[in-house]
Amino acid sequence: MQGAAPAELDAPLILTVAPNGAYKKTSDHPAVPVTPGQLAETAKQCLDAGAAMLHMHVRKADQSHSLEPDTYLAATRAVRQAVGNELVIQITTEAAGVYAPDEQVAAVMAVKPEAVSVGLREIALGPQADARVESLFSWLARERVMTQVILYDVGDVERWMNYRRRGVVPDAPWFILFVLGRYSAGQVSSPTDLLPFLEAYDHAYPWAMCAFGRHEHACAAAAAALGGHVRVGFENNLYLRDGSTAPDNAALVRQVAEVAAALGRPLATAAQVRARFHGRE
Repeated sequence: MQGAAPAELDAPLILTVAPNGAYKKTSDHPAVPVTPGQLAETAKQCLDAGAAMLHMHVRKADQSHSLEPDTYLAATRAVRQAVGNELVIQITTEAAGVYAPDEQVAAVMAVKPEAVSVGLREIALGPQADARVESLFSWLARERVMTQVILYDVGDVERWMNYRRRGVVPDAPWFILFVLGRYSAGQVSSPTDLLPFLEAYDHAYPWAMCAFGRHEHACAAAAAALGGHVRVGFENNLYLRDGSTAPDNAALVRQVAEVAAALGRPLATAAQVRARFHGRE
């Protein structure tokens, strides 16, 4: 295993909260934020708990998944009113079985967000896959949109590195997200799920992980110890490390902040995240 670059072991840990995702509803947990006001309140709580970035999904009136630009912009305004510039706001291009690849690309270009997460396998579909990937990632680099590339398995890692070698994806300060356990039985992740990613990855860019189910915290602790970064939240997990239901997203963030302190890794601020990925304050 190539492992983490030594500098990353001392780098501030970027702690991202994913408070809702595309599928969780208030029927799953009353603290799942589904409106701009609820997202703003959750953002403030998670900022206070140690988060530097908000991975934000938006919803339609029936709480179903949306990529509508106006909805994203309204939610962004509400969060900014609550936390100012103290959180990086990251939107998503997730299809959730609703949006086609070209619709996903059009949505992010219409919003022109500060940050976005892009599922490579959702964009790289069909006969125009390479051209779409080249167009989108070239635009993201030109517009200096802080971009996290979502990789679900080793095949995705290899495809990403192949795009980089071939020049389909330009050089830019990309941020990688390994999704642990997406295709495991019951979508319950384990810290060992991280090992194949780290073995296959060339470590050209910093990486983070997210995980499904009650072992999310153990996975987060492993990533932090190996020099990676962490995303936690109700999107993929509702449980604290002791197996009890978390009261809110901030409780999941706070657990990781405690691990980071024990490891001697300071938590990154939003300003540090911006400076690292695009030279912004």
